[in-house]
Amino acid sequence: MIAAMIRLNELHPGNIVLAEYEGQKWEGVVTGLNREDKEVGVKTEVQEFWFSPDQLHPIPLSETQLLKLGFEETKDVQPGTKYKKDSFRLQLKQPGDFSSLDIWWREERRHLKHSLYVHELQNHHYQMTKVELNA
Repeated sequence: MIAAMIRLNELHPGNIVLAEYEGQKWEGVVTGLNREDKEVGVKTEVQEFWFSPDQLHPIPLSETQLLKLGFEETKDVQPGTKYKKDSFRLQLKQPGDFSSLDIWWREERRHLKHSLYVHELQNHHYQMTKVELNA
């Protein structure tokens, strides 16, 4: 199930979101933020357009989304599942269960006890590595 909207202060250029217009949703990348008018620029396959936060929806993190972001599954962990992209790691406690996971880069490790959305993983990745996580 997709949450109603994303708060403006959670978004950064490069974040991947679903943008809704006239009942249709397109996956797109945040290109800009206009905090004064509370608008978010999003480039979709159709066009680049400005949306209000209530027209933007988070994308639940899943294996499909991780693979689109360039992660690879590693088979060295039991019973959970580990994914890696370069030196950044993400481990699920149970295969396919994104409700509890660990992420780490170098010595920094975060234990998350809730499901993430794609833009939240992107933000964690940037905070930890100072490198944008894009598809």
